[in-house]
Amino acid sequence: MVEDRVSHFDHTPVLLDEVLTHLAPRPGGLYCDCTLGGGGHTGAVLDRTAPDGRVIGIDRDPDALAAARTALADRGDRLITVHGAFGDIAHHLASIGVERVDGILVDLGVSSPQLDRADRGFSFTREGPLDMRMDPTQGPTALDLLRASSEPEIAEILRDFGEERYHKRIARLIKEELAAGRLATTVDLARVVASGIPAAEQRKSSIHPATRTFQGLRIAVNRELDQLERFLDVFPDLLAPGGRCAVISFHSLEDRMVKQRFRDLAWTSSLPPAFAAQAGERVDAVCVSVTKKAVFAADEETDRNPRARSARLRACERTSAPNLPAHRTPPAPRTKR
Repeated sequence: MVEDRVSHFDHTPVLLDEVLTHLAPRPGGLYCDCTLGGGGHTGAVLDRTAPDGRVIGIDRDPDALAAARTALADRGDRLITVHGAFGDIAHHLASIGVERVDGILVDLGVSSPQLDRADRGFSFTREGPLDMRMDPTQGPTALDLLRASSEPEIAEILRDFGEERYHKRIARLIKEELAAGRLATTVDLARVVASGIPAAEQRKSSIHPATRTFQGLRIAVNRELDQLERFLDVFPDLLAPGGRCAVISFHSLEDRMVKQRFRDLAWTSSLPPAFAAQAGERVDAVCVSVTKKAVFAADEETDRNPRARSARLRACERTSAPNLPAHRTPPAPRTKR
C-alpha cells in the first residue's frame, strides 16, 4: 500500500551540517533540492530560511515525494514538490514560473529506503525483482536491460559504471544464466557475480562482491551520469548572482564530472581583458569554488551512518559574469583533490 511505502521512507541525510554551511541558505531565499528524497536536507533548509524561505523539491521517486510532503506538512506552501529527474531542472523550474533560485542542492546517492526495500531491486542482500528504477513508473528495469544487452554491452556497463575488474567474466556468466532461466531476482544476480570473482579476491575485499555490478547496473538503468551531465550544463543559468550549487556524490565517476565542471566554470582567459573580449573568451569566472577540495563526513557522522563514508561534497558560487563558454581547455589542477 502507498501508506506503508511512505511510512517506511525514513532516510538520514548525509553531510547535513556541511550542506548548510556551504549552501548558506538565508531567510526569504528560494532554493531547489533536486533530489528531495525523504526531505531531510530540505527540512533543514526550510528551518534556516524561515519564516518565508521556500524550497522546490524535485524527485523521480513518487514514494519519496509523498514521504517528504508528509514529513514537511507543517511547512505548508513553503515546500513545492515536482515529480521528475534532476537533469530536467530547467524544464521543471520553468514549468512553475521560476527563472532563478538562490541555491541548488543535488544528492546523488540512493536513499536508504530504496536500498532497504526488497521490491525496489537495489539490494543484493534482500531478494526481490531486478528492478533498480528510481522512478518505478517508467523505463526498463535492470532485468530488461540485461536481456536486451549483448555480452560486450553488459561488460562495458560493469567496467565503465561499476569499475568492476572482472566485467568480462561476469557479463558472460550473466548471459549464460539468463539463457538457462536461472536469473530473475537480486539474489540470483548476486550469486552469479560472486561466482565470477575469484575467492581470493573476495577475501581481500571489505565490500560485497556484487557491489560494483549492482552500482554499474543502477547507473545504467537510471542514466545517472547522463542526468548529471545535463544538470551540470544548465545549472549556472538557473542560479541568481551569489547563489550556490552544492553536489554530494558517492563515487569517483560522479565526483570527477562535478570537479571538472566547477573548474571549467572558474576558468578565465589568460589574455588581457580587451583581447579576451574580442576573442569571445571569459574575462570573469562564471562560478567560483566554495570548497577548495571535496568535503567528507566527519568520523562522528560515519559512526552513526556508515553510508556517509563514501559521500563527498563540492560547492560553487555564481558570479554576475555572463555564462560564456571557456573556448580553451582549462588548465589541469596543480594538486590532487
